[in-house]
Amino acid sequence: MKRFFVTCWMCTAATGAMAYDYDTYDVYDTYRTDPCPVCDCGRTTRDTYTGVRVYKNEHVSYAYKLDGHKTKYTDDDFGFGTTVGNRLTDNVRVEYETLYMGAQYSKNNTDFEYDIWANFLNGYLFTEFGGAVAPYVGAGIGLTGIWGEVDGHLDNAFDLSYQAMVGILFNLNPRIDVDLGFKYVNYGRVEHDPGSTRVDATQLYLGVNYKFGL
Repeated sequence: MKRFFVTCWMCTAATGAMAYDYDTYDVYDTYRTDPCPVCDCGRTTRDTYTGVRVYKNEHVSYAYKLDGHKTKYTDDDFGFGTTVGNRLTDNVRVEYETLYMGAQYSKNNTDFEYDIWANFLNGYLFTEFGGAVAPYVGAGIGLTGIWGEVDGHLDNAFDLSYQAMVGILFNLNPRIDVDLGFKYVNYGRVEHDPGSTRVDATQLYLGVNYKFGL
């Protein structure tokens, strides 16, 4: 009988230890923390994310230059994009961003149409307050494809592009962030036959990020 009680006590203790370990893992797997204070395993979670963004062009400029004369058209339309990123430290994250926007217009009896696909590698510095909000500044460099059609003649180019951003992340829950920001982007230039077009923009953007662990 004594052996029976000892065996029951050992099973109960083992079950309790397993439950405690499960609860501890669940807490640190659900919420992004610093290295686990219970076991000092260095585990961090929810550092990788993917997201979608909508861009509101407050001033996107298509500057067409021909024989020293520049014709500039500005537009305030929308763009769409996606992001994939990773939080490297408590204050640094990196991100791949791809976006699309375009314009179609007529000016000076000439028809223009542009499609722009941009890809950036971005770096951010941020500070988190109470796990709820995180203001940030960032910069990115990338490669942009610009397809420009002038009076039915299509030309395309891939050019070096760069951007600078400021914004704030709102942490809705351990998995979802809302991203609100403002950026300046220089997309580059496409050469026509004849002429050339340089494209740059200032944009407001709103995004939603889904965080997951790897």
